Formats: sequence, C-alpha cells, structure tokens
Amino acid sequence: MSVVRAETVPVRVESDVVVVRQTVRQWATSLGFSLVDQTKLVTAASELARNTVVYGGGGSLTLEALEDGARRGLRLRFADEGPGIPDLALALTDGYTTGGGLGLGLSGARRLSNEFDLDSAPGKGTRVTIARWR
Repeated sequence: MSVVRAETVPVRVESDVVVVRQTVRQWATSLGFSLVDQTKLVTAASELARNTVVYGGGGSLTLEALEDGARRGLRLRFADEGPGIPDLALALTDGYTTGGGLGLGLSGARRLSNEFDLDSAPGKGTRVTIARWR
C-alpha cells in the first residue's frame, strides 16, 4: 500500500469542523467514491473533528489518498494533545458520552469506516485513524 497524496489541515476551533467536512468531501469526490461512501466519510470525519476540538482541545487532520494494487482509498488521521481517553472500550460503546451528546461519535465513526484505529491514554492525547476503500 502506498500514499499517493497527503494534506494536513488544522482542527482547532468549531469552524474548522466545516472545513474538514468540505475537504473530506472534495478528496472523496476526486478519488471517485460513490455518493454513499462520500457521505459516510464526511459524517465520520465530522464526528471525529468535533471530538478533536471539544475533547482534545484542538489538533489536526491528515488526509491520505491510498493505492493498494487496484484498490483506492482515503485515510483520515485525527490527532490531538488533549487529556486522552482513560477507558477506550467504554468510549467505543454506543451511547457513552462525557459531553451530553448522543454518544455515537467514536462508535459511529468506526461503523462508517472500513478500517478504524484508536490510540489514546490519559495525558498522551488521542489518535484516531479511519480508512475507507472503494
């Protein structure tokens, strides 16, 4: 698998969530994803970007266009230096929230992705990587 193009965008304030949504949609469109897959990617990215701002205190998103033989994909890497997540299993449970939302951010993003990786610990920040293939 190889990365054929990459771009990093800041995810520091609430208005950056809109930029993330627009940027992910542009990338997904340019890579030939169907409308359904574009919507899944944008929805997952929106949830993860919001988490990055609200819980992580801001961070970044790195988008990577992937090639693996004939397969084409889009990988999104969200990173922050926030307080981290003390209980990853609990955080991935549908309905779990520390902020009064629906509690579908992480678990929803996982369902909307073909690949999902979460790396976090108290005091170490959080890294969430998702990928979708077409």
